[in-house]
Amino acid sequence: MNVRRSAAVLAALGVLAAAAPAMAADPSPSASPKVTLPTGLFGKTDPTYDGVWRQSLALLAQRTLGYRPAASAVDWLVGQQCDKGGFAAFRADTAKPCEGKGGAQPDTNSTAAAVQALQAVGGHDAEVRKALVWLTTLQNKDGGWGYSPGAPSDTNSTGVVVGAFAAVGQDPAQLHLQGKSPYDLLAKWSLSCEGAEGGALAYQPDKKGKLVANADATAAGVLGALGKGFAPKAGKAPEQGYVCANSDKPLTPVEVASNGSAYLGDAMTGDGYLKSVLPGAKDQPDYGNTADSVVALAATGWTRPAKKPYAWLEKNAAKWAEQSGPAAYAELVFAAHAMGDDPHDFGGTDLVQALNATGPAPQKAAATAEPGKRVEHKSGIGVWWIVGAGLVFGVGIGILLSGRRKRQQL
Repeated sequence: MNVRRSAAVLAALGVLAAAAPAMAADPSPSASPKVTLPTGLFGKTDPTYDGVWRQSLALLAQRTLGYRPAASAVDWLVGQQCDKGGFAAFRADTAKPCEGKGGAQPDTNSTAAAVQALQAVGGHDAEVRKALVWLTTLQNKDGGWGYSPGAPSDTNSTGVVVGAFAAVGQDPAQLHLQGKSPYDLLAKWSLSCEGAEGGALAYQPDKKGKLVANADATAAGVLGALGKGFAPKAGKAPEQGYVCANSDKPLTPVEVASNGSAYLGDAMTGDGYLKSVLPGAKDQPDYGNTADSVVALAATGWTRPAKKPYAWLEKNAAKWAEQSGPAAYAELVFAAHAMGDDPHDFGGTDLVQALNATGPAPQKAAATAEPGKRVEHKSGIGVWWIVGAGLVFGVGIGILLSGRRKRQQL
């Protein structure tokens, strides 16, 4: 299961503390005799906790690679949508309504991932629109989103939801509730530049209100601050080394992303990978978080600091992906895509073939949907449908001057 999804799920279940750590490997249980794997679903493990998530990442990865996913795979994902627009982790019985007694409970992470996948696939404007409307109703007063309806905001959920709106061309700065946008939340939860963890983002403040650096949340927050989804291309690197931004005023989204990338780059300078922070997992590599961090670095334009962890993934991550399934392969595909590398030769592994083998065979498409950009369809959603419906409003965040401290060279 994807590391961001894992942290959010476990936090929602009360397993983790406020600063939810990332998962080092796929915690999904083996296929249960009580769960029949549906036709069209990617992966062979029990989909109870990650069915929609892994399906969405697999479909988005296939579109990123230039494939048109099988109709059965897309139909399965569409069929998982709840009546009000959200998506649960998995609906074993789609005839049962969601949110009721014994029904599947929709969450922001599954919904936002499904939006990114369906928008990339195309032809599902009605489902995408319905899901986004549902997400707007769950925005918290601080501008962010929590994992489930009514849950306090967390950086991971906010980042993936921002990616969903960005996929249809909606400016996240215009997603305001009581004057607060998701950018306000991400800036508020960015650690100052002082100290070894300077520039990182917290998952949530702890019980005392302290911000604790979290690599998983930082990778998600960087993409959220950039207004990008799971599969961005590499951004443009600054001409000179980055200087961490400090200010008595809120950071701009670009500063949040750059500060977070500086932290991630520094954290992976030594070993070339991130380590799991789970109890009992001392010194164990965190493959998923490392892949997510490579994507975040590249999206910011920091491809030089990303080269060492990317090379480490090429050498070491194939076995992890084989054991973890389609979401893990998708993460590696996104890393290769962001780095401008060939996913057919990922340290000797053909990620394309490996991913496609975990689900229904796709067809090679004539054109690739560009993740993070609105896909034009005959009945296109349009960038401003949300604003026109009166659900969100506001203006972008201005550029702020700030004090600076020297960080690593790009």
